[in-house]
Amino acid sequence: MKNKEIVSAILGSAFFAVPYLALSTALLPSLVIGCAAFGASELVLSGNTKEILKDSNRPLYLKLQDAKKSNKEILNLIPKVEREETKYNLKEIHSTVGKIIEVIENNPKKAKRIDNFFDFYLPVLIKIVNRYDEVENNDLNSKEGKDFMVKADKMIGDTNNAFKTILSSLYQKDLMDADADMKVYDMMLKADGIVGDELMKGSDNDE
Repeated sequence: MKNKEIVSAILGSAFFAVPYLALSTALLPSLVIGCAAFGASELVLSGNTKEILKDSNRPLYLKLQDAKKSNKEILNLIPKVEREETKYNLKEIHSTVGKIIEVIENNPKKAKRIDNFFDFYLPVLIKIVNRYDEVENNDLNSKEGKDFMVKADKMIGDTNNAFKTILSSLYQKDLMDADADMKVYDMMLKADGIVGDELMKGSDNDE
């Protein structure tokens, strides 16, 4: 859903504000209620994202379907590869591609950050890996064949690292937002005397 984060934030804020402001519930329980409401709404709204995407953004939906087919092709090629290091890299690539697809399905707007992944990197990787399998199976001992295998092995290893970087970039803003939320959360807890020095001062005053 295009605005699911906004809807979730509004619901979470409402479930925090009502107990805390209207019902005079303590800060910590109110925060717990608000966070629970936010998390629940995220789960509910994310569950419908794939079906909504099919109708609301058909080009991206088809792109993701092609990516899934490509990833399945990578999985099917892994047992055919003889070199263990390359086999290991392909296994990791398959796992990373699956995670990238899942992130985009749940957050379609993030697709704009990695257009080249779907339009270029993944299709070219499939082409190279298929050629790799062909050359390996035909046991080509020509200089050209050997040179290709060396270059392809290196490219697959570099791709493994590159795809992990792409996946990490998709989470970067979320991590920054979460870090900011934690800082505000910590400041509010301390301001209300629930943790840290303020809590100790509050205990002394009660005595």
